[in-house]
Amino acid sequence: MTEISRRKLITGGLAVAGGASGLAVAARLARRHGLIPPDAGGRYGAGEALTYAAQRVLGQHSMAREFSRSAISEKPFANEVDPLGDEFKRLQSANFADWRMTVDGMAARPTSFSLAEIKSFPTSSHITMIGCEEGWTYIAEWTGVPLSYILDRVGALPRVRYVVYRSFQPAWWESIDMADALHPQTVIAHSMNRSELPVPFGGPLRLRIPRQLGYKNVKYITHLTLTDNLKPFGKGTGGSASDGGYAWYAGI
Repeated sequence: MTEISRRKLITGGLAVAGGASGLAVAARLARRHGLIPPDAGGRYGAGEALTYAAQRVLGQHSMAREFSRSAISEKPFANEVDPLGDEFKRLQSANFADWRMTVDGMAARPTSFSLAEIKSFPTSSHITMIGCEEGWTYIAEWTGVPLSYILDRVGALPRVRYVVYRSFQPAWWESIDMADALHPQTVIAHSMNRSELPVPFGGPLRLRIPRQLGYKNVKYITHLTLTDNLKPFGKGTGGSASDGGYAWYAGI
């Protein structure tokens, strides 16, 4: 079967199942083709599976809309976070010279990178909109290291299916599949609007995924884990937000 005919079969089946027989049938079809999100066992699991499967078949390589520099928001909104504590203040007072981002799990060369090392890597920039499920949005220019470069540098193993990423705030973590991890717009951002990434917006490092809602764009990144299974993490739904009832796949 050609890739085009396979795509037509899957998407056609998903559409028919979703419209005629209900979401449960669509979920079974998505499972048959390995397109099940980690939170598919929840109350809205069938719908989550349909959304995720349809996006991965139809728009896996789609790009988030990019804007001109004149569209950058004059007063971007920085949503509040819990107090970061004395250790964060110590790191900040030293311009984050001691900040580390560890990459482990299914990697040939697990590594801990300093902020200076990350800033020395090749960069990519895009002017994109970040939006929150609460309704606010803003447009900014984000510059950082493509996550794909980091994965290549540590030697991500072929069996890797997900990247789990954690914040300096220990309860805050999320994950994405390899389609988003390798996407050219997904970056470990260290700059915003051509200046160092401000702390209220996630500095010194933030994972920026412009194809997903704000809560997937975790601030204060310190740790990446490469894995083929999300069940051992948290409640097994793929992130702290989905553990709390939000969708794991938050595509826009």
